[in-house]
Amino acid sequence: MGQPRKNTPSPAAQYFAEVLRTLRVNAGLSQNELGELMSYSGAAVSAVETCAKPATDEFIAAAEKALNAGGLIAAAAKYLRLERYPAHFQGFVQLEQEALSVSSYCAQLVDGLLQTEAYARAVLASAFPPLDDEEIDQLSLARMERRSLLERKPSCVVSVILEETALRTQVGGREVMRQQYEYLLACLKRPNVVLQAMAMSRGGHAGLQGPMKLIETPEQTTLVYMEGNGHSTLVSKPEDVGVLARRYAMIRSQALRPEETAVLIEQLAGEL
Repeated sequence: MGQPRKNTPSPAAQYFAEVLRTLRVNAGLSQNELGELMSYSGAAVSAVETCAKPATDEFIAAAEKALNAGGLIAAAAKYLRLERYPAHFQGFVQLEQEALSVSSYCAQLVDGLLQTEAYARAVLASAFPPLDDEEIDQLSLARMERRSLLERKPSCVVSVILEETALRTQVGGREVMRQQYEYLLACLKRPNVVLQAMAMSRGGHAGLQGPMKLIETPEQTTLVYMEGNGHSTLVSKPEDVGVLARRYAMIRSQALRPEETAVLIEQLAGEL
């Protein structure tokens, strides 16, 4: 899942830079003076205000505090963070972060919500066309930020079904997979996470038509998101959602139970 290369600053980056510049000027501060309050250099402030460099989360938090911005910088940063994701994925991320529940069936890889940083970086490093180091940094950071959903209050119920082949594929090598298995086992202990594996011995099953993600919105409406090769589809038509929701229910009934899944993961970890 790659991010289109950008030659000019995005509208969100320009908007954030303008908000920062306006608040700084209204506070009567130079770039150097604001930098001192934030424990950054004036050059760093200038780089963000001219969109020469993106604002990091640490920079955003420091600017919000130094300017006593009342949430304005944090609000502008929300749209800036969204642009860390590929364009076709941004709408889904907004839905995901507000969801009451997220249910996923994954065929090839561990679901992004349950990936370790090392696993995520290994996945991104295998992309074609290749991504450069800055793009991998940006996309892996964005993927890690999605994991905050697991600890959100009120809690979101996360249900993930992984093909056994996804668990067995050694993305990034033995050590990366060992860490990934440990993280999955830790996720299994979370009260709001249900993790199931689809055993290879199952053979034919309802998931062979492809992966999907079901999102329950705050309005208690269910949407289905599907993607592949840089393209995505969001299904909202009730009759189509109904078919996919029933298919997911069948996939879940055919998968291993969570406790059986834990045994499988422990077995795979022991084979490394």
